[in-house]
Amino acid sequence: MRRLIGLIVSVVFLFSSVSAFACTTILVTKEATEDGSVFVAHSDDSELFDQRLVYVPAADHEPGSLRPVYYDASALGDKPEYHGYTLRRYVGTHRGPTYVDLDQPQSIPLGHIPQVEHTYAYFDGSYGIMNEHQLMFGECTDGTKIQPDPVPGTLIFYSAELSRVAAERCTTAREAVELIGELIETYGYYGTGETLPIGDTEEGWVIEMAPSPEGKGGLWVAKKVPAGEIFVASNELRIREIDTKDPDMLYSSNLHSVAEKYGWWKPSDGKLDWLRTVSLGEYNHPYYSLRRVWSLQSRIAPSLKLTPEVKDGFTKKFKFSIKPDKKFGVRDVMALYRNYYQGTEFDLSKGVTAGPFGSPYRYPGPMDAKGDTSDPNAPKKGAWERPISIFRCGFSYVCQARGWLPDPIGGIVWFGPDEPMSTCYVPFYVGVKSIAEPYYTCDPAEFSQKSAWWAFNFVANWAAIKYSYIIKDIQEKQNDIELAEIEGMKKMDKKAFSVYKKDPEKARVMLTEYCNNQANQVVAGWWDFAWRLVAKYDDGYINEPNKMAQEVGYPEEWYARSKWPDGPTTYGKQKETTKR
Repeated sequence: MRRLIGLIVSVVFLFSSVSAFACTTILVTKEATEDGSVFVAHSDDSELFDQRLVYVPAADHEPGSLRPVYYDASALGDKPEYHGYTLRRYVGTHRGPTYVDLDQPQSIPLGHIPQVEHTYAYFDGSYGIMNEHQLMFGECTDGTKIQPDPVPGTLIFYSAELSRVAAERCTTAREAVELIGELIETYGYYGTGETLPIGDTEEGWVIEMAPSPEGKGGLWVAKKVPAGEIFVASNELRIREIDTKDPDMLYSSNLHSVAEKYGWWKPSDGKLDWLRTVSLGEYNHPYYSLRRVWSLQSRIAPSLKLTPEVKDGFTKKFKFSIKPDKKFGVRDVMALYRNYYQGTEFDLSKGVTAGPFGSPYRYPGPMDAKGDTSDPNAPKKGAWERPISIFRCGFSYVCQARGWLPDPIGGIVWFGPDEPMSTCYVPFYVGVKSIAEPYYTCDPAEFSQKSAWWAFNFVANWAAIKYSYIIKDIQEKQNDIELAEIEGMKKMDKKAFSVYKKDPEKARVMLTEYCNNQANQVVAGWWDFAWRLVAKYDDGYINEPNKMAQEVGYPEEWYARSKWPDGPTTYGKQKETTKR
């Protein structure tokens, strides 16, 4: 029987088409930053999902009431039986007015947990993002040996709902880790493996989770990020050996016993290797995850002189966290996400697939691999490099916690709709009472100029026609806006703090007006920018006032590789001379 169980649980469960669109996440400790901030960042790399940034207000609840727990489509895709859909992450009355939609089917709970008397306000996306006490979350999806469906009343939690409950109830990263672990063990965990970096104003933790083969509860482990270091993850579990004596490491009470029972680990192996125990290694294709980890760590600490090659997906070459060569600011973190391997041998703006204008976009199709690298049925004919800034990114953000300021002023979510390379990050203080309408207005299935996401998505798509030219326009615009935002917030910090000391509520109103005005101006300006780009690069020309229809053609290297040299230059039969 035990052998049979072992065979069953070792079967490869392929990722769903949803979780294949996965993410990159970063945590920067305060000792590694220029000003003592803590950063947690995340890219949500799928256009299948709800792209709205939603403000969930604080709320009071009656004693003895229950908190419903909902299925989340970011786990395993659409499940109509729970009214769970990718394009509308939740519909109902329990998360503030933005999610109320009486014309849509209301989300159906998987179960309930005891409610607390007061829940905190927070920003919500595919996962909880940051709450009013500067507690912040990142995320990436990971492969695990089993990926079960939810079971109402038995397996009711996925990481998305876990992050929201923690945002509602916790003020510190360790408190959030302990609560999430307790909820997993008590109420059960379904879906894929997950990595959640969690930071507060003082420190950062990483909690990783996986379903249990027991059919109830779940498995998890957490580790504190050492002071002065930076953690990165990209769709592969990052915690390795479990040190049972380390006070900065926590784990589920039944982790070792379950792993031994199902043949995933035995005491003679030594310390339990979390990645090897619950995972089949790297997802999708070799280097799908590890190339991004290598790239990020190489940019964070060039002095390490890391090389990209590894033996297999279980390599220990790239440490859990590393010390940066220099202190990081907010735009340094943004720059890490605007990465498609520029300046390396894997640069996606180079090569025949990049086209004549160096586009880094690589569109997947039926030839591309699906599932885990160890799946014997997965095609291995080829693969595109998987960059950090990818065309299908829905949104990314950088959360910034600043402990020297009151929470409403100290916490900032820098939010960027669509892909990092061509977005513009806009700041939202956690003390706001609402957010600008274009940021919670979005349906990826229907183009709308009322939506911030569509503004940035449109420009990114337009850039593909002449990328090497248009990306320079975009970068110039990004610099103008983001540098001005940083300078403007320095003034707003001082002004809001002065008001906060006398009247906290008045300060919140001031912050709300400032952020909403700023966000609305950026979106309106980006649409104007979009239409200028349409005119400037119309019909393959460069068009400027008094310099219309400039014939720039193609790069010399592209002419040489094309059929252009074989075109008609004389009368009579043409002779092909181009070398292939």
